[in-house]
Amino acid sequence: MFSLRHLTMTYSDSFTTSPMHSTETAVTDQNSIQPEIEQSSTTVQGLVEHLIDYASYLHQLYAQAHLIHLNIEGPLFFPIHEFLNEQYDAHIVQFDKTSEYVRSLDYLMPMCQRGLIQTHKNFKHVKDYDTRNMLTTYLKNVEDAGMAAKDVCDYAREIEAVDVENFMAETAGDMFKAAWKLKSTLRSK
Repeated sequence: MFSLRHLTMTYSDSFTTSPMHSTETAVTDQNSIQPEIEQSSTTVQGLVEHLIDYASYLHQLYAQAHLIHLNIEGPLFFPIHEFLNEQYDAHIVQFDKTSEYVRSLDYLMPMCQRGLIQTHKNFKHVKDYDTRNMLTTYLKNVEDAGMAAKDVCDYAREIEAVDVENFMAETAGDMFKAAWKLKSTLRSK
């Protein structure tokens, strides 16, 4: 999981308009350092960490779908090309909305692609240009994205973040529908 310690400022779990403060330690007027306050296991900061991790996954999924879309060859080129076009358009919108939820909670997203990629390292990469292999790898990533969306949805439910919960439930459904279409395409009779 991605650590926010050196990247962002925290937002109060009470959703107040109080100023943001550092996540690590606070320095008082007497120059003493106060330890970080223990929080419950499910917090807004925890939700933000899940959202940033998921946004990273979506951004990698977007790039993968787009590159497979460009490199696909074979008798099913036209329908797969069109399907992947729809998918990468959907992934970039999902990435944007997920990132907007992070910002709406007064946290920052990583500044560049390198920082974003480092937040989620378990992404499966395509290893060759074989159509079946490319689509199978993408399928596995789409299924994993659906499961991860369900996890974020469950976390959001625990802290009553209904907007995030609803969006993640919809995203999970979209991922599983795309996985079904890919499985149907890859299945041999």
